Amino acid sequence: MKKGRTRIAVLVSGGGTNLQALIDASRRGEIPDGELCLVIASRPGIPALERARAAGIPALTIVRDEEEMIRSLKGAGISLIVLAGFLTILSERFLSCFRDRIINVHPSLIPSFCGRGFYGLRVHEAALKRGVKLTGATVHLVNEIPDGGRILFQRAVEVLEGDSPTSLQRRVMEEAEWKLLPIAVQLMSREISERESEERE
Repeated sequence: MKKGRTRIAVLVSGGGTNLQALIDASRRGEIPDGELCLVIASRPGIPALERARAAGIPALTIVRDEEEMIRSLKGAGISLIVLAGFLTILSERFLSCFRDRIINVHPSLIPSFCGRGFYGLRVHEAALKRGVKLTGATVHLVNEIPDGGRILFQRAVEVLEGDSPTSLQRRVMEEAEWKLLPIAVQLMSREISERESEERE
């Protein structure tokens, strides 16, 4: 039986730069086994929603209602969920509904500067305060421990003299997050597509 493309949802809370990286990669043909089918925002009026609409991807705003999220994801036939700057900690119930089908990109080399409270500029502020010479990004599976799931990919980024949290954040996005995330999404999409194809046979 011919395998279908994995239906992907991207969960967002802000600007949507990682969402845009996935949109651009998909347009370049770099995610052949996956299809961006849904964007869910945790806050109304954020730029990520505009990015989704501009790309023709259906977008919803769901604020603090996991049951509605689960219904929407299952109703859209979603098989892979990507957390892209999504700032809500997901419950065990949510995770159990999509076990090993949720990935997250985190702006550090886990296990450094990760876990509860480490998000956005806070990660880069901590890295600079510690004086590390290398930082980077990690794409990992999501489980009940914040930033604690199995690591899929990591890429290091050099910390430069004179870096600010903002300049470091930008370089980590450009050199690591935007490159790793499409690779990880394609890998997971292929695995899920093949698994689902076998289950249908």
